[in-house]
Amino acid sequence: MERAAKKNATRRRILENAREVFFAHGFERANLDEIARRADLAKGTIYRYFDSKAALYVAVLAENAHLFVARMRQTLDPELDPEAQIRKTALFYFRHYVENREYFRIFWAIENQLLIGQLSDEVVATVTEVWRRCLQILSAQIERGVGSGVFLPCDPWAVANLLWIIGNGLIQTEQYPERRALRAQPLEKVFEASLSLVLRGLRAGP
Repeated sequence: MERAAKKNATRRRILENAREVFFAHGFERANLDEIARRADLAKGTIYRYFDSKAALYVAVLAENAHLFVARMRQTLDPELDPEAQIRKTALFYFRHYVENREYFRIFWAIENQLLIGQLSDEVVATVTEVWRRCLQILSAQIERGVGSGVFLPCDPWAVANLLWIIGNGLIQTEQYPERRALRAQPLEKVFEASLSLVLRGLRAGP
């Protein structure tokens, strides 16, 4: 038990110091030597816990994932109609991005493995499962809307994925000045307009 506690404490120390280095310098300029120095550990110790710099980076980004999903579930209110509920959950997601922008670079990391290095199947599966749980929350609300006649018949999972792709696509425009310029309007305004457009298409009534 004591050995397991020591391993957990060491892993925690690595993650805390890695977060500081990655968030200060970005993935490409950060190096494991500095992380090891800050954590007061040998560089080889880091490799006993993480296979690569990329795996450590994704672990840092995914660290708060379970808390994030729990907070996303807390947005659910049985008193809200499906459309109002989807708006509330989507705007929580947007505000979480505004307050925790560095964590959203996990999308960049997963999609740029040729640049940062191949991630293990286990790491990718962990991140994918977090996304799946978020989509399940959204899909369930769309399904509720279809079942109650508020929304037109559709594939709730497909529509949830569409909303997810639109939202994350817009969020990623913030990383590039050229894409921000093409967007022309504030991110929050475009995010809300896109959400309204999809919800309008789902409505069963006028």
